[in-house]
Amino acid sequence: MTLDVVFTPAGLIPGEVQGRVVFVIDILRMGSTIAAALAAGARAVVPVASTEEALRMQQTLGTDDSVLAGERHCERIPGFPLGNSPREMTETAVKGRTVIMTTTNGTGALLAVASASPVYVAAAVNYTLVADRARAAWEARDPILIVCAGRENRFALDDAYMAGRLVEGALGGGRGRQGLNDAALAALDLVRRYGRRWERPLLASGGGRDLLALGMKDDIADAARLDAYPVLPLFSNRRVTAVLSTP
Repeated sequence: MTLDVVFTPAGLIPGEVQGRVVFVIDILRMGSTIAAALAAGARAVVPVASTEEALRMQQTLGTDDSVLAGERHCERIPGFPLGNSPREMTETAVKGRTVIMTTTNGTGALLAVASASPVYVAAAVNYTLVADRARAAWEARDPILIVCAGRENRFALDDAYMAGRLVEGALGGGRGRQGLNDAALAALDLVRRYGRRWERPLLASGGGRDLLALGMKDDIADAARLDAYPVLPLFSNRRVTAVLSTP
């Protein structure tokens, strides 16, 4: 059995993701926002690569059944009703609708693993469910791949810390390191460095500092709330939906 972490999706090819249980991490903020949207009753979240693609998709789905959400460099895309904040994903805004989303880093990471199955979206806000799924995969000896969105194809501390917590969850407290790649071992070291408080690495990260500078501290606090949005988001057929039980 193997458990690999990659700190960015750059260079991933279908052959590297197929046949694995994949977890995608963008804790600040796409993963947290997707969980919040699904918990608020969104029908699905559809990640797309560009603003233009999002607009074309909404023309197809219609404005009554869909809503645009997204950001570029932390700020809401002009003309989009929603940005990339979990706090915006209220029942009024998303219940019963498809959220069409494009973000600077996270949606690209999801699209990079679109050929894999299953693919789950992981964050602190749904940690217990995704950690249980990772643990089940590890015990079943299924190969696991944890993909961090990173920051513009570079290492991101916040995602790497989350990866370490997910590796920890997969191992179920066991101390064995057989089957873990070097990035998984490094992610575990970050957990030892920052401890159990989610806020510490999120605030220390470059992404967290950018959000602070823009007055978005509340988004960091929301993303750090353990199990705040207890849903298991499954990415399949180019859309993310909440599953009631582990497939």
